[in-house]
Amino acid sequence: MTRKKFLDQVYDLSTPDETRALYDDWADSYDAEVAGNGYVTPGRVAEALARHMPRQDLPVLDFGCGTGLSGAALTQVGFSMLEGADLSADMLKRANARGIYRRLWQVEPGAAIPPGHSAIVATGVIGVGAAPVEVFDTIVQALATGGLFALSYNDHALADPVFEGKLRGYTDTGKARLLFQEYGPHLPGIDLKSNVYVLEKA
Repeated sequence: MTRKKFLDQVYDLSTPDETRALYDDWADSYDAEVAGNGYVTPGRVAEALARHMPRQDLPVLDFGCGTGLSGAALTQVGFSMLEGADLSADMLKRANARGIYRRLWQVEPGAAIPPGHSAIVATGVIGVGAAPVEVFDTIVQALATGGLFALSYNDHALADPVFEGKLRGYTDTGKARLLFQEYGPHLPGIDLKSNVYVLEKA
């Protein structure tokens, strides 16, 4: 029996309901499929955040945590106070099984995030077939002043100027400072790359 492949479908999603349904279906095979394609962005984002956040005992929110691959990468570079949030209940079950999050919760489309976070990570979360660009605002609003936002945009997001335009809207107006930007591998197995960024909220 051939296992269903989800990477062929994910970039065509257009609504939160479609996204939730696909990720619920994908939960059991997600780790194997992305690992089989060399998924490296979680490690790249975690390392970038660690360079700019010397206190790794502060809480970090892993927004769009999925099965916890991003959280696992964060623990590997020393972060120990992780919370996670995701749209998919089935993905959250997988994340919970890792035993690395002190708290996990399911988010609803358009819902606010509790304020005052020192750092929020969104690895592969905002982009085509994933969270809409407005989630960028939701995350920045939830950061404390001086808080860090580590994120990635893959090639699909980079091809649509609205995504980088949102980021530049913050940095160009002084609402945030760009600490780090690097283009590199994302899913080498399907020849997909990504930009990794770290922003500091002004």
